[in-house]
Amino acid sequence: MTPDQWATIRRLVEWLDSANGEGEQETAMRLMKLAEESGEVMQAYIGTTGQNPRKGRTHTSEDVATELCDVILTAAVALHRFSGDPAAALDARIREVERRSLPPGAPGLPQPPHPPGQARV
Repeated sequence: MTPDQWATIRRLVEWLDSANGEGEQETAMRLMKLAEESGEVMQAYIGTTGQNPRKGRTHTSEDVATELCDVILTAAVALHRFSGDPAAALDARIREVERRSLPPGAPGLPQPPHPPGQARV
């Protein structure tokens, strides 16, 4: 995600916090929302295959893509509850998965740019 996208997600988190609070109940609800969105991905995918003969084909690939985006967005919102720097946490996780996935000696992803004046860790 880009810095602008993370800024937008941060504003969504602030909006949800002001509307719903910040306690354990709200954290649980945000995690449940993630499960709900995942279910919507599966519903859309089943709809693209026509697996339910009573309904037939009810969704498109674009519907599945939209629902996957909702999962990513919902997860990014929830991630704010568990990390002071969700962008860095996601980047670190992506790099860890990449490291484990590549053959030994293969080059990894390039390091992301860092703000001027800040050392890269």
